[in-house]
Amino acid sequence: MSKIFRKFLYASPAFLGTILGLINSASGAKVPTAKTMCDKVVITTDQTASTLEQIDQYIQDIQATSSLSQVTDTVQFPDIALSNSLNLVVEEVVKLELAQEARETKPDKSQYNLFNPTPRDVMRAFNAGRPSKTDTPFTIDAGHYQIEADFFTYTRDVNNKDVIDTKAFQIFIPNLRIGLLNNVDFQIIPQTYNNVRTKPRSGNKQTTSGFGDTTVGMRVNFWGNDGGQTAFGMISSIKFPTNQNNLGNNSIEGGITFPFAIGLSKNFNLGMQTAFNFNKNDANPGYNLGFVNSVVVGYQATDKLGTYFELFTDFSTETGSQSVATFDTGLTYLLTENLQLDAGVNIGITQAADDFNPFVGLTMRF
Repeated sequence: MSKIFRKFLYASPAFLGTILGLINSASGAKVPTAKTMCDKVVITTDQTASTLEQIDQYIQDIQATSSLSQVTDTVQFPDIALSNSLNLVVEEVVKLELAQEARETKPDKSQYNLFNPTPRDVMRAFNAGRPSKTDTPFTIDAGHYQIEADFFTYTRDVNNKDVIDTKAFQIFIPNLRIGLLNNVDFQIIPQTYNNVRTKPRSGNKQTTSGFGDTTVGMRVNFWGNDGGQTAFGMISSIKFPTNQNNLGNNSIEGGITFPFAIGLSKNFNLGMQTAFNFNKNDANPGYNLGFVNSVVVGYQATDKLGTYFELFTDFSTETGSQSVATFDTGLTYLLTENLQLDAGVNIGITQAADDFNPFVGLTMRF
């Protein structure tokens, strides 16, 4: 900070007035105009060396106490040939620096939990875990709730090896997330309504509808929850066969996911994940290990409007299985501070993937 004031002392009065105007814009304080500074600030070359030494000492006193008020209450400003206007420059710049340090100091939120909710004024920024397939490493603040739901999703798959045409849609599939601790949240995903219509190679068209399976999980954030360039977490999940009318494989399945996020710039962010899933075999008894990998690039066009582009892959170790790969994209719109709308489409790029999967949804925090 001493270097800043040295530049002020060597600067012309007009430049000093400009600096004060910038400080005035940032802090809202009333400061003299450039003309007033020209009339009041008089610093000669002979005074400069002594002035710099005294200001350096003044700054060190402020930094040692980290409080401008403590210094001004106990330390008199050096009796030097500085005008009141230059004194104001010193005070205003120090106030701005102390305010910046206060903003950068992270509050201790480790004491908050489900029954002792995080206060609103220290909650982290709103972060939606959808609409991309790449999961988020960020958790919900302790004692708060977030709903991430599909209003409506439609799936179309043609020329599968078993059937000619499959059409399916789901209505309101919520992911209810509950903040347990500052870095841990619980989630439950019930498939409230499914409707599947298939047209076999031989035979009549078949329609099945009803409640689907339910997945529960736990998300833990290892770092980056409340700031930083990167964030990393882990999600464990178990799927229970709660479906009606055989709208599932009637087996318990589970997995573990490791999501990672990087803030590339003010407008761009990058997300990645690797997941290991234990799935029931389709053709044979037993289970297989599935490997899921994805990468997504998000772009925030405005404070409210954003978009993303994603590549998703799912590979199974089951004999005879085929790899699934999709290209996904969509839009997000932040309607309020705690409500985001989204819409997108997932497009299959391998034979085993669903061909076309558009959706509309929302995320709401409480």
